[in-house]
Amino acid sequence: MAIAAADFVDRLAALGVRFVAGVPDTILCELAGRLGAPDSPLHHLVACNEGAAVAAAMGHHLASGAVAAVYLQNSGLGHAANPLASLAAPEVCSIPLLLLVGWRGELADDGSQLADEPQHRLQGRITPAQLDLLGIAHQTLGPADSDPAAVLRRLLRLALRRQRPVALLLRRGTFAPAVAGSAAPRPAAGAPRMTREQAIEACLRALPAGAATVATTGMASRELFDLRRRRGEPHDLDFLVVGAMGHASHVALGLCCADPGRPVLCLDGDGAALMHLGALASCAGARGLLHVVLNNGVHDSVGCQPTSAPGLRLAALARACGYAHVATARSAAALEAAVRDFLERGRGGFIEAVCRVGHRADLGRPALAPREAARQFMRALRRPAEGS
Repeated sequence: MAIAAADFVDRLAALGVRFVAGVPDTILCELAGRLGAPDSPLHHLVACNEGAAVAAAMGHHLASGAVAAVYLQNSGLGHAANPLASLAAPEVCSIPLLLLVGWRGELADDGSQLADEPQHRLQGRITPAQLDLLGIAHQTLGPADSDPAAVLRRLLRLALRRQRPVALLLRRGTFAPAVAGSAAPRPAAGAPRMTREQAIEACLRALPAGAATVATTGMASRELFDLRRRRGEPHDLDFLVVGAMGHASHVALGLCCADPGRPVLCLDGDGAALMHLGALASCAGARGLLHVVLNNGVHDSVGCQPTSAPGLRLAALARACGYAHVATARSAAALEAAVRDFLERGRGGFIEAVCRVGHRADLGRPALAPREAARQFMRALRRPAEGS
C-alpha cells in the first residue's frame, strides 16, 4: 500500500532527522511537496544539485550530530558520488547520512527491469551496483512493503553505528498521490502570461534555416518535439538532452566550437542552469551561441517543486559571467524580437525568457529513440549552414 508522504516525513522526524536537502524527482514529488509545506516538521533545502545536497547534509551533521537526509533521483548519484566518496566516506570524514533515492528504471525482485524512458534504463540497472561500489548499504522500499517505519529505523541505526552514509531505494508508487492541486504553486498576481511552449515557438519563428537547437531535459524537449510536429517541420537539427540535467548548454558550446559558422540555439531551464551555474562563464564567449533560459522558478517536469532560487533573475548573472549581449523577455513577441536581433547582428548572447508555470495536459513525448535522433542530428550537421 502506498505511503502518505506526511506520515513518512513525521516518521523521519520521530527518528531524529531534522534536516533534509535534495533535488526534486518524479518518484519523490509527493515527498518534496510535503517537505516544502509551511507546517513541515523538518528544515528543507532545495539544492542546486545532488552533490550540493550531500554537502549541506554533511554540514548539518557536523553542527548538530544528527543524521540528515538527502533526496534525489538515481540519475543524480553521479553528482553525489564526489562528496560521498571523498568527504562522507568512513576513510575520510565518516559522516552518517540517509539517502532517499528515487529509483527510475527499477529492477523487480526477480531481476527484470520495469519499463521506463530510455535515459533511465542503464541508470536503473546499475543503481544498486553504484551504491555497492561506494560502500553504501541500501534497502528497497515500495508500495508493497508493509513496514516502512522499521526500514527507516534500521537504516538510521546502521548509519549512526557505522558512521557512514546509507540509502533507501524508493520504487515508483511508494508515495500516495498528493491531493489534486496541492503541490503546484498558485500563480501570483502579475505572474508572467507567456507559457514555456509559447516561448519556444517564438524562438522557432526567429530561427534561420540551418540553425541547430539543443533543448534541456524535461518539458522543454517534449514541447520542442511537439511544436516541430505541429508546425510540419523536421526534427533533424534538434538535439534533445533527454538526460544529464544541466548539461545542455555545454552540448551547445561543443557544437559552436566544432562549427562556429552555424547558429546554435540552446533552450535551457532555470533549474538546469542553476544546477551548473558555472556553465554561464564557459559559454559567454561562444560565437553563434544563443542561450535562452526559460525561467518559471520551478522544476516543472517533476511536480512544480521550486528551484533552489525560484525568484532569481538570471540575466544579471549572465552579464556578470561575461555575456556581452543580454536581454530579458516577458512576452512571446519580445522574445522573438530579441532572438531576431541577436541573430541578425551575427552575435551570440543570453536571453532570460520569464514564463509561467505549467504545460499542456495532452503534451506528447518524442517519438524518436534517443540513439536514432542523435544519428539523425549528426547527419544533418554535415550539411552546411545556410549562408556559410
